[in-house]
Amino acid sequence: MKRFSLLLTAAALLWGGVCAAQTGVLDPDARYRELPPLTGRMVLANQYTVLQPAAPMPAPQGQQPQQAPRRQRYYPVDSDSLKVDAAIDSVNTARSERPVAGTRRKGNNPILFLVGDSTMRTEVAGNGDNGQWGWGYFLPNYFDADRISVENHALGGESTRSWFKNWLFPMLRAVRPGDWVIIQLGHNDQYGGREMNSGRYRGILPGTGKEFTEVILPGNGTRERVYTYGEYLRIYIDEIRAKGAHPLLLSLTSRSGRGEDGRINPDRNTEVIRTIAQEKGVPFIDFNAAIRHKFDDVFDPRKVDYLFFSDGIHPSTFGAVINAETFVEELRKRPDIGLSAFLLPEKHYESAVRKAGKPVVFLFGDNPDGAKAFAQAVPRSKGTVDNRAQAGVSARTYLRDGYWNRIYGALQPGDYVLIRFHRDDKPLNTGVSKGERPGNDDEKVVATREADGINEAVYSFGWYLRKYCLDAREKGAVPVILGDGPEDSRTWAREAARQVGAAYADTPRELKKILK
Repeated sequence: MKRFSLLLTAAALLWGGVCAAQTGVLDPDARYRELPPLTGRMVLANQYTVLQPAAPMPAPQGQQPQQAPRRQRYYPVDSDSLKVDAAIDSVNTARSERPVAGTRRKGNNPILFLVGDSTMRTEVAGNGDNGQWGWGYFLPNYFDADRISVENHALGGESTRSWFKNWLFPMLRAVRPGDWVIIQLGHNDQYGGREMNSGRYRGILPGTGKEFTEVILPGNGTRERVYTYGEYLRIYIDEIRAKGAHPLLLSLTSRSGRGEDGRINPDRNTEVIRTIAQEKGVPFIDFNAAIRHKFDDVFDPRKVDYLFFSDGIHPSTFGAVINAETFVEELRKRPDIGLSAFLLPEKHYESAVRKAGKPVVFLFGDNPDGAKAFAQAVPRSKGTVDNRAQAGVSARTYLRDGYWNRIYGALQPGDYVLIRFHRDDKPLNTGVSKGERPGNDDEKVVATREADGINEAVYSFGWYLRKYCLDAREKGAVPVILGDGPEDSRTWAREAARQVGAAYADTPRELKKILK
């Protein structure tokens, strides 16, 4: 019998729900890992503008002054605001991809409506074909679908003003008492400038005041009153409350830009949102601060880089999942917000082989039998081996399909993570779509998987190894990359280890020396 037993085990799942893994990947049993089916119905973009009430006449002497008019009502009229290139404003995408408001309601259950821009809803074609994803796409995984539905009405390119004009009232037709509406708008708001009456008509006034300006829209000469950022938020709140629903204000998702101190820049809109929330008695979550905390104090800067795709604003699929998880974490802290009662219980993972006060050596890769020799090289003093290798996977699919989440969730400071893969040279988008790009660079391609039509960003073999290492270090674990397969795979693995400062072992003997 060997000096110790090699234990082949899966994570012990403590209770149901969703694990906030911070790996940027959903759990393997997440309910909505795949794209939801299209509704098969088109969203008709009924446009709205403001009909101004007449100014109240002065009261005769000795009489009570006339009461100020209630907030003006808004009626459908033709609008010039979308007479721009539809591809620019992703309007045609909205017609085919966004749900018709209210169509996902189950019985008399409430709906959580999401109001936002491209950081909240999958950008452009609605399917991630440019590598960018919105966090609202992943949010249904964290709510009890038997008690509440989630409808994502966010739309790329919209501002607080343009979403109000084009989409608020079509959505409100479906809002019922007891529903919830999350509002996260402001990335596309332009303070003054040419977009006050041209382009995408996203110009607004800054601040929280009641002041306004009026602009003449080209085309039919429509006169439009333009408010401050804070006043638009007041309008959203008032109209949602008038339907008996509950508004919830969020500060915006974080961008990647850093200040001179090296820390992520806070968003300019946060204090206005906070002020309006306090004024109106509406719950507020400082989403921006929570995300920035992770970017600054938890994640390696190299991880922050890949949480965005192509720019420093729009999340990759990894960034969108982490944004969704961050919102859920903040909501769990707020039992005073009734929406929190609809969350699924949080999952917690553990290793079934962990002994009290002792580390675990997690070993994973694509060949359980081939991993045994490395497992036998682990000294007893370093902990008990938990072999999580899976036959038939690649470095890419072990991450994508959620197996890594179970290890990440179980990691404790002082654990070891032994990573052993060879580069899979199978096609990127056919069969089970398990191939990786060759090499060790940071480049990626978006591949449409033939089996399910989902667009997935595919990175290099070495990139996946480096991601595992960075994730492990977040939890205080020690990563070691093991050589496997042909020489090119070993070369890329060796280089990946060097880039992140991790140890590399080509043989069980070398691993034993490293761990002594």
